[in-house]
Amino acid sequence: MTDPLLTELLDLGLEAARRAGALLRDGRPDDLAVAKTKSSPIDVVTEMDIAAEKLITGFLAEHRPHDGFLGEEGASSPGTSGIRWVIDPLDGTVNYLYGLPTWAVSIAAERDGETVVGVVDVPMRGETYRAVLGGGAYAGERRLAARPSPELDQALVGTGFGYIQSRRAHQADVAQRVIPRVRDIRRGGSAAIDLCDVAAGRLDAYYERGLNPWDLAAGALIAREAGALTGGRPGEPESGELTVAASPGVFAPLQELLEELGAWHD
Repeated sequence: MTDPLLTELLDLGLEAARRAGALLRDGRPDDLAVAKTKSSPIDVVTEMDIAAEKLITGFLAEHRPHDGFLGEEGASSPGTSGIRWVIDPLDGTVNYLYGLPTWAVSIAAERDGETVVGVVDVPMRGETYRAVLGGGAYAGERRLAARPSPELDQALVGTGFGYIQSRRAHQADVAQRVIPRVRDIRRGGSAAIDLCDVAAGRLDAYYERGLNPWDLAAGALIAREAGALTGGRPGEPESGELTVAASPGVFAPLQELLEELGAWHD
């Protein structure tokens, strides 16, 4: 039986993401500039990141005033309902700043600490990914399924790089040593989209160090519900230390390779 609460959360997440995606797509000013920086001078926030988060939190709070929030641009409240929304209003900000199309709105809902709903809206693709815990993953009406697992040396692997210089240097070194062991590497610039691409069979695997909860919450659920495996270092869940998502036959070999290469170090 469908859980009415999860249906409500999914509907609200879809509508909030749609509204924010439309704002970002249609409201992007021609003279868009950096509003502030975060972890380093190249880790940027634009006025549109801030506007999109305000739109999302305002919409959700109007419909569910007792829920909590955790948002990339500062939204943070514990709430009293047992539901917390984890929000990345604009995942792929640098892409957006430069006019590249690979950016997304990512919204997840947690119930008592467990992610139960995930929505990733990708306006420039015209795609919206969604998942409910135990209910599968979809893009529109199409049910998603991770690709059949190739051998690791035939796997197309996505990754990303952080904005702290010492971390970037190590990540580049790890990627240099991963490339000869896989089919190829892709770097799209949005963790949420990379995770959905694993779910949709566009990537065999994805890994990255340094993600925040809002980067991965929705996309990781969507990947799992599409049949992919997610985790961190062997035996651990995905986290800021390391996030890995892959079709089942690629997951463990890639995890082992990343462990061998020390991908969790800065």
